[in-house]
Amino acid sequence: MDKNLNETRTNTESTQEKEEFIEVKTREINSNFYIYFTSIICFAWSVFQLYIAYFPMNTTMSRSAHLAFAICLLFLLYPLKIHKKAHSSLPFYDIALCVVGTLAALYPLIEFYALAQRPGDYTSFDIAVSCVAVVVLFEAGRRIIGPALPIIAAIFLAYDYFGQYMPDIIAHQGASLNKLAGHMYLTTEGVFGVPLGVSVSFIYLFVLFGSLLERAGAGQYFINLAFALLGKFRGGPAKASVIASGLTGMVSGSSTANVVTVGTFTIPLMKKAGLTSTKAGAIEVAAGVNGQLMPPIMGAAAFIIAEFLGLSYTNVMIAAVIPAFVCYMSLFFIVHLESCKLGLKGMKQSAGVSKLKIFVSGLHYLIPILVLLYTLLIANESPISAAFNAICVLFLIILFQEPVRKMAHGEDVGKEDFIIGFADIFWAMVTAAKSMTTIAIATGLAGIIVGSISLTGVGQVLSEVVENLAGNNIILILFLTAIMSLILGMGLPTTANYIVVSSLVAPVILFLAHKNGFLIPAIAVHLFVFYFGILADDTPPVGIAAYAAAGIAKANPVTVGVQGFFYDLRTTILPFSFVFNNKLLLIESVNSANPNDAKGIVWITNPLEMALIFGTALVGMFAFSSALQGYFVKRVSMLERALLLCVVPLTLVPNMCAKYIPFIANEYISYAIGVSLYAALFAFQWIQNKAEKRVGVGA
Repeated sequence: MDKNLNETRTNTESTQEKEEFIEVKTREINSNFYIYFTSIICFAWSVFQLYIAYFPMNTTMSRSAHLAFAICLLFLLYPLKIHKKAHSSLPFYDIALCVVGTLAALYPLIEFYALAQRPGDYTSFDIAVSCVAVVVLFEAGRRIIGPALPIIAAIFLAYDYFGQYMPDIIAHQGASLNKLAGHMYLTTEGVFGVPLGVSVSFIYLFVLFGSLLERAGAGQYFINLAFALLGKFRGGPAKASVIASGLTGMVSGSSTANVVTVGTFTIPLMKKAGLTSTKAGAIEVAAGVNGQLMPPIMGAAAFIIAEFLGLSYTNVMIAAVIPAFVCYMSLFFIVHLESCKLGLKGMKQSAGVSKLKIFVSGLHYLIPILVLLYTLLIANESPISAAFNAICVLFLIILFQEPVRKMAHGEDVGKEDFIIGFADIFWAMVTAAKSMTTIAIATGLAGIIVGSISLTGVGQVLSEVVENLAGNNIILILFLTAIMSLILGMGLPTTANYIVVSSLVAPVILFLAHKNGFLIPAIAVHLFVFYFGILADDTPPVGIAAYAAAGIAKANPVTVGVQGFFYDLRTTILPFSFVFNNKLLLIESVNSANPNDAKGIVWITNPLEMALIFGTALVGMFAFSSALQGYFVKRVSMLERALLLCVVPLTLVPNMCAKYIPFIANEYISYAIGVSLYAALFAFQWIQNKAEKRVGVGA
């Protein structure tokens, strides 16, 4: 039992933690009491989240308890880092920070009724607790996610307090300490605002769902299935890596979690198949990063987008589905092109391995996913209900899968088989809690930034600054936003990066777009920010996912990051495309008077039109991929590369082509020209390739 405990402590570290800051390590204390104590707190947190999912409680109270669990675990699990002995011991100052931080986080819960009776009339003790809590939160953030987010939050707090001393363009009257501390900590505008609320309500349950699914064995099943189906084809291991990362990403929503989970198996096989270490690592990075684009989890940002915009979670998934699948299929195509260029071959299939048998062996893992989708899309219930129902189904699967397997093979079933199931559930719940520590701390800190914007109105000021800088050029504004997201994404977790940039820049883009006559729905801008924040995971010099893949591939992390970003360049054109062509998000039209009105969105429901949008988008992305790789059926000339690039706007933004190109009457003509040009290039290259092969054979 002790051995299992130690293995769990070292091997079940948060995949989210690995994703965001892989250098952060938990303590290594060889004490059964410490292991049991921290594991029980983790388990209690998961039980609490399941309880409030079924028996809802006041939002302030639940957010307070949620943050208290996170801070308590943070100081128990994560050392100061500069103290060498802290990795194998628990210093007194960390115990003190744990106790003080936990009590401070619980203060809004403990004093809930007293604070409700005197809104805005804060005592000196209220302010003192608020200040201590924020300082402790800053230290917690520094330990687990690095200094970037705490520094940004501190800058915003300084701006709030010293507003009257700022340059005229961003000056404001400034907030007193009482007003600032109360606003940030004793209301639901700051630390306990929307970001932390989403962490409490939605993110935890879906992280727990992914943790249970992984513990049940679904991750390995997805990998095995991908290799069984694709391993024998040209570049099979690399193609299997893309598919496995896509399937894993649907439930993990974590880029480096994908790299670590899938890449450990796929990267060595890609190298064995003939890919260089750099390219093997880069393909896994690109596949892993794109995993955060896949519904239903989407790196936890889908829930925050829905909350910010007043959209249903189902609508966010619907909007994200075509870009996500187009993105993954185009990466699959890039892998195929690389395989063709390098002349790679497939893997030899093991004799006696049945694809059908592998497929059937894990069908039960699809049941909770189908329950989740049914509850969301058909029953139209809330994401909380959907996740809760799916988790309950997973509990049953984990408990009974081993006994059922033994019964099917005619083996005896004993009580130890059920004990294994309960143990798996326990450790999955522990792992989920560890994963959530990063997210809870990050969303709490991000709430300070959101609270600053609501307190000072800096968003309007920023709108004027960006408008002057970009000169009303919507393309330049989007480009500046993309750069900002990439830069911030180097130091922030994806979710925190999305919250910060969307809070600051999204309203500016929407305002200036409307001012310049572009009816852009709010969800398009928010997904734009989200996409570029994700790409930071493989963008040098930081690129956390690239470091993870480089470690497995034994390659230079910078070159892996550069190559991975090159593969992901196709992803950069998608956000620009769906901002101007909302049909890629399955949006027919928006309220012209108020594009921000979620209720004014008219969704595309015609299956034929959906198929046309998806198919033509795929052609556009394939054309762009071929142009980047310099390869189609065979190597392309400069003219062919230019013609392939012409296909891209014709198929991805046909409405803009119809608007600005005189001979294109409507978007359907644009589709027709783009697809015809792509088909003609394919036919021309295919004929040339056949002729060259005949000449080669004859020679």
